[in-house]
Amino acid sequence: MGEIYKAIDIGLPPRETGTVPPAEVVSLSGLDFLRSIGDGERPMPPMAGIIPVRPVEVEFGRIVFEGHPDASFYNTLGTVHGGYAATLLDTAMGCAVHSTLPAGRSYTTLELKTNFVRAMTETTGKVTVEGRIIHSGGRVATAEGFLRDAEGRLLAHGTTTCMVFAAGR
Repeated sequence: MGEIYKAIDIGLPPRETGTVPPAEVVSLSGLDFLRSIGDGERPMPPMAGIIPVRPVEVEFGRIVFEGHPDASFYNTLGTVHGGYAATLLDTAMGCAVHSTLPAGRSYTTLELKTNFVRAMTETTGKVTVEGRIIHSGGRVATAEGFLRDAEGRLLAHGTTTCMVFAAGR
């Protein structure tokens, strides 16, 4: 498989990261595949070794991840770079779309809109990002996402448009 998922920063046991062959990914419904990652049956994607997050809730059309921004994500202004929030939102919204797909279907992000509401620092603590499906069609899916701190305050929110297609295309 791959590297160890570096979740120690957010108080989680280490998890392996790695890639899953595309044929294996699309052999399951999106919901079953995402649940297998959450259950530890399959590795976290390699990106989770760079920006440590983990899924904590997975259901049809909705997913929630936890993370913990630290100073390694700082920009020159001494706050967490906006790319951290955008990445978490893209992950959650994309996975919300993925959770609605039957076996044999895949997706890719066509458009991502992010609104930054509050700055984050290493003292922000645990954050959660929720992705929710708005529409899942045969060729286009849309989702929304919300990034919040431990007190539930909104840090950023966004929307995405994804193209849905038959796997292997």
